[in-house]
Amino acid sequence: MHSLSKAGPLCRLFNGPVDLRVLGQCGPLLLRLIVGYGFIVHGYAKLARGPDTFAVVLHTLGVPLPLLLAWVTVVVELAGGVAILIGAFVPIVSLPMAVVLLTALVTIHLPYGFFSVKLVEVTEMGTKFGPVGYEIILLYLASLAALVLGGAGPLSVDQWRLRRSEKRQSSGDLP
Repeated sequence: MHSLSKAGPLCRLFNGPVDLRVLGQCGPLLLRLIVGYGFIVHGYAKLARGPDTFAVVLHTLGVPLPLLLAWVTVVVELAGGVAILIGAFVPIVSLPMAVVLLTALVTIHLPYGFFSVKLVEVTEMGTKFGPVGYEIILLYLASLAALVLGGAGPLSVDQWRLRRSEKRQSSGDLP
C-alpha cells in the first residue's frame, strides 16, 4: 500500500492528498507535548504549594530524606517536563522521570488498582471520584519508553543536534 493517500477523511480534512509518512512523524511531538506538559504542571503544583508540603506527604509515606526528595522531585518534574516538551536529551531525562513515576506507583497508586477514574457517587451536589489507580502512571511510562525507543521526532532538539553532528562529521569537522 502506498503511503500517499488520495481518499479518506484525512484528505478531506487537509483538502487534498496527505503523505501519511509526514503525518506519522507527528506522533512523537504529540507524546512530548502531553507528557512534558503533564510533568511541568505536576512539578509547578508542588512548587506552588511549597516543596515542604510535599515533603510532609513523603514523610507520612515513610520516604527517607523527605525534604530533599521533595525538591528533587520538583526539579525532575519541571526540568524533565521542559526537556521532554522540547525533545532535548530525551533518553537521559527519561530515567529520573521514570524513577519518579515508579515511586509514585509503588507508594501511592498501587493499592488502588488499575483504574484512574473510579466513580464513587453522583448526587445533586456533583460527581465524586475515588482514589486514583496506576493507569495514568503506566501511560506516562509507556510514552517515555516510546520516546526513548523511537526518538523525539523531527521537531525536537535531539533531532536538531543529530543533524548538526552528522553535518559536522560529513564535512570533516571534529564531533
